[in-house]
Amino acid sequence: MHAVPLWKKLLKQNFSSIEKLMDFLELDSENRDKVLLKSSFILNLPIRLAEKIEKNSLDDPIGRQFIPLKEENKVGEDCKEDPVNDCTFQLSPKLLQKYQSRSLLITTSACAMHCRYCFRRNYPYETSKSDFDFEIESIKKSFSQKEVILSGGDPLSLSNEKLRGLLKELESLESIQIIRFHTRFPIGIPERIDDELIEILGGLSKKVVFILHTNHPKELDDELKLRLSHLLEKKITLLNQTVLLKGVNDSVNILEELSWKLISLGVLPYYLHQLDPVKGGSHFKVTEEKGKEIISELKKRVPGYLVPKFVREIPGELSKTIIL
Repeated sequence: MHAVPLWKKLLKQNFSSIEKLMDFLELDSENRDKVLLKSSFILNLPIRLAEKIEKNSLDDPIGRQFIPLKEENKVGEDCKEDPVNDCTFQLSPKLLQKYQSRSLLITTSACAMHCRYCFRRNYPYETSKSDFDFEIESIKKSFSQKEVILSGGDPLSLSNEKLRGLLKELESLESIQIIRFHTRFPIGIPERIDDELIEILGGLSKKVVFILHTNHPKELDDELKLRLSHLLEKKITLLNQTVLLKGVNDSVNILEELSWKLISLGVLPYYLHQLDPVKGGSHFKVTEEKGKEIISELKKRVPGYLVPKFVREIPGELSKTIIL
């Protein structure tokens, strides 16, 4: 019988009870009154991130991303259940064909954490089958595909055993040159990058790219740096995407600090996303005008390679649309 990996043990310790989290954060009655106690999008927060949140504060940049607030009930005019029209591009619930040369595989609905602004918080995930036979065959038949994007949920929610099997199938596809992971898992549970995962990734012949999702410098630390160094040793490219969020990172000082801290970990800033207008997330919205101002000022402060592209997703376009 195999021992349960450390990362799975840590995952089971995530906060899922809003009452326990409020007690842990020592919220007073005034702050507790602002918290949304019941939501269809349940609380899911690693202890490691909860420990970084300032006590008795709803303004902490990490706390704002994960603590459900009553503000979620205020629905903006442009807010939608499916803000990027994912369902329009489904070849199956697990396979999205949005781009000419890339296939997007929805590997799982599971995630290490639930970000309150998540654009897939209402996605109709496939739960009836666990294999990817149809999806692999579909990608195989499309000779134009150069890259497979593993998304979710979070692809690192899959066990090493399942990942090994999936990656073996993707390795067999001749046209595929790049396997890309979109993951936030290492930010909350860096122990997910364990020896077995490193062995699996290091044995691949395809180019591997990791797109991390980090919004604030407080999310980054020495433990994460150590884990990411193992990926860098395997020649895995590390990039980061950030979502522009009101009250979290909507200032040039924060994004400047984030860029410098990312590169110190061997990670290049890639995208700064304008918020997708998902229902329940309108209180995070920052205007495009302010985003442009932030990027213009950021260009004066850091090298060009540390300035993320400011983009938004327009459903139907064949790539992200650059705002500035």
